[in-house]
Amino acid sequence: MTRARKSALPPTERLHPRADDLDLLSVEAVVRRLHQEDLIALRAVREALPSITAAARAVAEALRAGGRLLYVGAGTSGRLGVLDASECPPTFGVPATRVQAAIAGGRRALTHAVEGAEDDVGAGARAVRAFRATARDVVCGISASASTPYVRGALDAARERGARTVLVCCNPPGPAMRADTVVLARTGPEVVAGSTRLKAGTATKLVLNAITTAAFVSLGHVYRGRMVDVRPTNVKLRARAVRMVAELTDLPPARAEALLEAAGDNVKLALAMHFTGLPAAQARRRLKDTGLRGLERPKARRTSS
Repeated sequence: MTRARKSALPPTERLHPRADDLDLLSVEAVVRRLHQEDLIALRAVREALPSITAAARAVAEALRAGGRLLYVGAGTSGRLGVLDASECPPTFGVPATRVQAAIAGGRRALTHAVEGAEDDVGAGARAVRAFRATARDVVCGISASASTPYVRGALDAARERGARTVLVCCNPPGPAMRADTVVLARTGPEVVAGSTRLKAGTATKLVLNAITTAAFVSLGHVYRGRMVDVRPTNVKLRARAVRMVAELTDLPPARAEALLEAAGDNVKLALAMHFTGLPAAQARRRLKDTGLRGLERPKARRTSS
């Protein structure tokens, strides 16, 4: 391939300058080289922090107004969107409807390559229509290449319906791929050319984590670094909930567990009951009015870092 044709390739498709000898290296050397590339992914995300912040603010505003975050992607990018969406309910205690995801090729594409699915512009548009996206929503297209037709169709349909749009990508998008906010993590060539499941995927996961976590923190779903809206649906989460109540109230574990039970296993409500000394119904109203920071006792305020 000529130098001109090589430069015409998008960065994530180009041959890495240090990859030619990859198949000659020991396993340890390959692992070390992959780790070096992961550090590039971190730096790429750091350079994108202003646009990540803008995306997180847009998502927070949409969620606060009753809207949703709707991910749309293909391949690795689509799977990462499904992963992030599926982890928001157990982490932040929100309904699964608040963050949803569509992947080119449907459910089968979560575990199998569905050939040609990402090339279907119309399918991306249909996914957005199936979401019934409105002006209250944010549609976030995820495409490492910044050229996936499925994602382009989704973003075009989202704009037609008045939704705000975000594009998370690792290549600069062309004029056909438009979004209100572009989060570009410039990860460059992969050590296995074109395999964006590597550092492009790592960067994308970091970006999605930051967008949803920052949005839900700003909406009050985290208190003093703890997931106080967690739903204690198994033994591990139950133990975590009791531990949070005990740590934040200075109560012994047995009393913390009793308080949690009185609050219907709602950590945030249990804390509000403790801070106010009120029964559940009244504490719930106070919590809604002021949030936990407004209810915490002076001692808790003095010990905050």
